Amino acid sequence: MEYKAIIFDLGGVILNLRYENTLEKFAEILNKPVEPFYTKKQQTSLFDDYEKGNITSQEFRLGIRELLDEPITDEQIDLAWNAMLLDLPVERVEMLKALKDKYRIFLLSNTNEIHIEAFNKIVNDTMGEGFGDFKQLFEQAYYSFEMADRKPHPSIFETVVAKNNLDKATTLFIDDSIQHVEGAKQAGLHAHHLEDLNIIGFLKSEGIY
Repeated sequence: MEYKAIIFDLGGVILNLRYENTLEKFAEILNKPVEPFYTKKQQTSLFDDYEKGNITSQEFRLGIRELLDEPITDEQIDLAWNAMLLDLPVERVEMLKALKDKYRIFLLSNTNEIHIEAFNKIVNDTMGEGFGDFKQLFEQAYYSFEMADRKPHPSIFETVVAKNNLDKATTLFIDDSIQHVEGAKQAGLHAHHLEDLNIIGFLKSEGIY
């Protein structure tokens, strides 16, 4: 297949993630086990609303306190919430730079204000302050909380396609969550479920990189 455009997910594709870290950090802070309330495949409406920008960061933190039924501080919530964000491999940044010369590349991430602030710090720590905004690596970058929509809803894919006049027949979407891949397919895109964090290996196997 000769693709002309590639839409990348961020966490689990470009940025390494471990969702369990967040629950483990909450348990450590509270000194007691915490029931799973946020996973790769499922989360409550609180997280959906936050990722769609329907509630503020302060309202999100209040929701976390209600969920945990504990007087946990803003700083502790942010620490635990960001614990799932791991490292940004430099070779993936170099990959994006190289792909930009041959393809139209885009970013589409379900994310939120607290995570993006932490992610930007990871970018600066990894690439140096002179690197600038991570979004510069893409023709356009879309964050769910800025769009009032989120994956896997086909509508968010339709928005990206329409705004950039993309041809669905030659556009590939890559994500580590199967439900998001299915949403992209419903919208008529080619889509690949990346299960092993090896985005470079996959792109090489497809002759893309």
